[in-house]
Amino acid sequence: MEFSKLHGLGNDYIYLNCMEGMPGDMEGLARRLSDRHFGVGGDGVICVCPSGRGDFRMQMFNADGSEGEMCGNGIRGLGKFVFDRGLTDKQRLVIETEAGLRTLALHLEGGTVAGATVDMGAPEVGGPCTVEAWGRVYRGLPVSMGNPHCVVEVEEVERLNLPRLGPVFEHHPAFPQRTNTEFVRVLDTRTLQMRVWERGSGETMACGTGACAAVAAMVREGRLERRVQVRLAGGSLEVAWRGDGHIYLTGPVQWVFDGTTAVPRRGSGRALGGGAE
Repeated sequence: MEFSKLHGLGNDYIYLNCMEGMPGDMEGLARRLSDRHFGVGGDGVICVCPSGRGDFRMQMFNADGSEGEMCGNGIRGLGKFVFDRGLTDKQRLVIETEAGLRTLALHLEGGTVAGATVDMGAPEVGGPCTVEAWGRVYRGLPVSMGNPHCVVEVEEVERLNLPRLGPVFEHHPAFPQRTNTEFVRVLDTRTLQMRVWERGSGETMACGTGACAAVAAMVREGRLERRVQVRLAGGSLEVAWRGDGHIYLTGPVQWVFDGTTAVPRRGSGRALGGGAE
C-alpha cells in the first residue's frame, strides 16, 4: 500500500488514498504508522475517501488510533494531496469531515499547492471552567471547532511542562470526550503565542483547529482583534474571525516523502506490498 507524508508547520500526517477502499483495522494501522521509532512517524493518519456530499471526505486518526473529527493542518494537506496527485483540478474544494463540510481554497505556486485557506466554520465558546493540575488551578474556556478544545491563558508558554500538564486536561472529568488543550499568551492584540496538547497525539508543533479555538476564546475575552497571527512551535498561522461568523485559517503545507507499506486490506487476510493495488 502506498502512502504519502505531508506536514503543515510540522504537524505531520500520513496520507492514504482510500478512494477505492479503506484498509482494515485503521485504529491499529494508525498506531503502527504513526510510531516515530518503529513506523513511518507522524501525528496521525488521514484517509482520502470519496464523498456523497463534497469533493472528498477526510477521515482522520490520531497517533493513538482514536478517530478525530477535524484537523485544520491536515485538511490543507489533503488539498495538496488531491491536487498535486491529479485527483482533482479544482482550486476550491468542499471536504466532508466528521465535523461537517469545510471549504478549502488552494494557494498555488509553480503549479503545485503551497498553502490553503480553510473555512473552519463557526466556533462555539462555552463558559469558563477550572482544572486543578499539579497543585495549581487553571481557568479554561471550552471551545468547539467541531472537535473539543480548552483554551488556557498563561503568563509563560515556553517553560510549561506540557508532557506532565497536558494529559491532566485531556483526561479530566470535565471533558468526557477528552479534549485538545491550548496554552496561550497574548503578545499584543494581533499576535498570540500558543503551545498545544492534542487529544490522542500529545504535544504537536501546530494545531489548526486549536489556533482557531484559541483566537475565538481570546476575542470573547476582549484580548484580541478578529484577525490574528498565531505563533506556534512550527511557525505561524493566520486566523480571521470574519463578519459571517466563521473563522478562516490560512497556512502553508509541504510534501515530505512517499513510501510503501504492507497492510492487509479489509476483508483480506493477506498483506499487500507496494504496487499491489
